[in-house]
Amino acid sequence: MSELYKAAGVDLEAGYEAVERIKKHVERTKTKGCQDLFGAFGGMFDLSAYGYQQPVLVSGTDGVGTKLLLAIEHDRHETIGQDLVAMCANDIIAQGAKPLFFLDYIACAHNQPEKIEKIVAGIADGCELASCALIGGETAEMPQMYADGHYDLAGFVVGAVEKTKLVTGTKVRPGQVILGLTSSGIHSNGYSLVRKLVSDAGIDVTQDEEKLGQTVLDALLEPTKIYVNAVLSVMERVEVTGAAHITGGGFYENVPRTLNGFGATFHHHHWPKPAVFDYLRELGQISWEEMYSVFNMGIGFMLIVNKEEVATALEILTEQNQQAFVIGEVTLDSQVVIEV
Repeated sequence: MSELYKAAGVDLEAGYEAVERIKKHVERTKTKGCQDLFGAFGGMFDLSAYGYQQPVLVSGTDGVGTKLLLAIEHDRHETIGQDLVAMCANDIIAQGAKPLFFLDYIACAHNQPEKIEKIVAGIADGCELASCALIGGETAEMPQMYADGHYDLAGFVVGAVEKTKLVTGTKVRPGQVILGLTSSGIHSNGYSLVRKLVSDAGIDVTQDEEKLGQTVLDALLEPTKIYVNAVLSVMERVEVTGAAHITGGGFYENVPRTLNGFGATFHHHHWPKPAVFDYLRELGQISWEEMYSVFNMGIGFMLIVNKEEVATALEILTEQNQQAFVIGEVTLDSQVVIEV
């Protein structure tokens, strides 16, 4: 061990302890494509184990935004890792890809093994929900770069899909139906606004809030739902012409990315909204248009299908314990319209 390095703020022994602590969490994400999970300089994955004929690799990378600050400020690190996996894995299933493996990057001021274990345990939880393997990562200890107690997260996922089954949006047509898969809450977008609303109102987030049926903090830290198994199950049996992960920018930013130049009309009253959205809207006196521009508004993922396949798609989603609703339809013009 280097005493000079420790004096400079980097504790190698703490790093070694963190690795030992996270091994059991990494091991439980192992899938049939995994090679050795520890010791090598790079994570290895055997794609041939999945029997693809014409595989297209689809990758995604993301973080969790300033939701992380809430976790740090209140020492709640158990679920932020699931948020990280969700933000990446939900993106690539929008193109029909099955997530295969995930890598994480944790940067911190000082390596605290117990905290690192909680974070990675959450990442492993997310990987299990996404049916992918955690095959590598990096924990970087950088004093002076980060304030004491603070850290940042980034994730990277790789998935694969048969070339003939890619979901590209090119088959989207007016008259097709948009199905909305319900969210677990705010997910991991819009938290700079959320935190400002709460701060400006002087709210103690650790107190119970009757309108939410829990503390404000619990509502705000509700982990992002992972849609992998539900969405891929639908795609196996139904022709999905378009799909969208509703993240930063809400409906207005994300839906057009899958519409192939067409538009969409949504019916605001066709699905239930988690109470946290009414709470935030009242707190900031925010217009519906602004809410739909920032938040997922209770819909974390959308699938576009032909009318004759709606019943089958909804049945499959129910089998997957995923609540879903007919929330809108594709229209000829290029506008996204929310009917409230």
